[in-house]
Amino acid sequence: MASVPSDIDIAREAKIRPIGEIGDKLGIPVDSLLNYGPTKAKISNEFIGSLSDRPDGKLILVTAISPTPAGEGKTTTTVGLGDGLNRIGKDALICLREPSLGPCFGMKGGAAGGGYAQVVPMEDINLHFTGDFHAIGAAHNLLSALIENHIYWSNELGIDQRRITWRRVVDMNDRALRQITVALGGVANGFPREGGFDITVASEIMAIFCLAEDLTDLQRRLANIIVGYTRDREPVHARDLKAQGPMTALLRDAFMPNLVQTLENNPAIIHGGPFANIAHGCNSVRATKTALKLAKYVVTEAGFGADLGAEKFFDIKCRKAGLKPDAVVLVATARALKMHGGVAKADLSAENVGALVDGLENLGRHLRNIGQFGVPTVVAINKFTADTSAEIDAIRDYCREFGVEVFECNHWADGGAGTEGLAQHVADLADSGSSQFRPLYPDHLSLWEKARTVARNIYGADDIIADKKVRGQFDEFEEKYSHFPICMAKTQYSFSTDPNLLGAPSGHVVPIRELRLSAGAEFIVAICGEIMTMPGLPRTPAANNIFVNEGGEIEGLF
Repeated sequence: MASVPSDIDIAREAKIRPIGEIGDKLGIPVDSLLNYGPTKAKISNEFIGSLSDRPDGKLILVTAISPTPAGEGKTTTTVGLGDGLNRIGKDALICLREPSLGPCFGMKGGAAGGGYAQVVPMEDINLHFTGDFHAIGAAHNLLSALIENHIYWSNELGIDQRRITWRRVVDMNDRALRQITVALGGVANGFPREGGFDITVASEIMAIFCLAEDLTDLQRRLANIIVGYTRDREPVHARDLKAQGPMTALLRDAFMPNLVQTLENNPAIIHGGPFANIAHGCNSVRATKTALKLAKYVVTEAGFGADLGAEKFFDIKCRKAGLKPDAVVLVATARALKMHGGVAKADLSAENVGALVDGLENLGRHLRNIGQFGVPTVVAINKFTADTSAEIDAIRDYCREFGVEVFECNHWADGGAGTEGLAQHVADLADSGSSQFRPLYPDHLSLWEKARTVARNIYGADDIIADKKVRGQFDEFEEKYSHFPICMAKTQYSFSTDPNLLGAPSGHVVPIRELRLSAGAEFIVAICGEIMTMPGLPRTPAANNIFVNEGGEIEGLF
């Protein structure tokens, strides 16, 4: 039996067109593309500024059920749907996030799709790409350096070293850096204190980068970052350190969205990359709004399950950017549903309709949750060869109770041809005008009630809990920032904060152990349960299998 080609083998066989040809499909002049080699480019700020009078296309969100080790294929479906829409004659463009190096060398993998539904050049996209994450990390750590330098020379601002809230970042899973001591080694190195690192995708700079409308807004938001407090508990901002100018300079080129293509030579914009379990999990507003001016249908994705990425897409990104989504595609697999129904990963290839039916509770809660936002939904089944007709029929029967259509999709094996039915239905849904989008909660609700609303209405929890210190943080932030949305940081594997509770648990409580103010990004991060903002590597990381062969090609990368 012939072996199944790997994602990287498929990507290497692709007939990639010069990026100028892809830009031409969108009406982007060659002189408005800043090339990073022959197959990727940035779209110039000047060209983006010229698009303001154009009408917006339809916005389609791809999200998924709660992720499992069985796989769901959200990014793959986003790419396949974009190809399918173009295949049936629709003017479509996809918008994705950039991959983080942490998962590439850890356990989750990249973010370029899979099989015959990929964006290319795959190796470049997954490893460094156009350097955007490096720029974000440099801007973040420049602010760290400016803080330390100010304290070393004079500390005219009276920064209390015990109340510095700004951590450092690196785009790698390195658990040893979660808590560190800085400035050891004597007087010349500054004043020793505790510090720590987050992964770059959890940086407030990343969040600002992805929510800013333009360079002016980017610089304004950077200026508003709070880095710590004085002894009198007065906030110290990045602007007090005159940091926003040089930080914006480092981010200027990175802020231009990146243009690449799918295996079928359809355009794709990839820009920004916050995680949805510890940040807001959506590609940049800059990229999405640009895409809406360039195509009639824009397909984007939000990270992890709909309880995380989709909720934050609606309640943070759409709220802040004034976006109104027209349709939602909820991705599921029979394998993942069986795992939610209690089947071990090793047994997923065997038909088990009973377990799948039990697991459908997870799908059902996601459908109910999305319904609260008023956006019409369709379910896409990412098809595996071991799926049986009885299993697919069970999913279809279940979704019929919600009035939701179900489409089997074979985009992994067949590319856009495997999503034609889904593509036509999504286009019809987006064109129907039936979306009545609304966020889950109003701006004027208190911060505590916003977090409680998400926990109850999205996670199925009875309530939220927090100790006295965290309740004090809620009260403190309520005075000035009550209008901010809440960004819940929790495990992606469960509706609860326990990653082992699969399916659709209810009646649990959501413990909030810390609040982090993102004054520049304009939201409050509520860190729940045991979630970490600096992940660790697994016992056997993916990095162990990656090498460069004698021909100079990368091996072991998916």
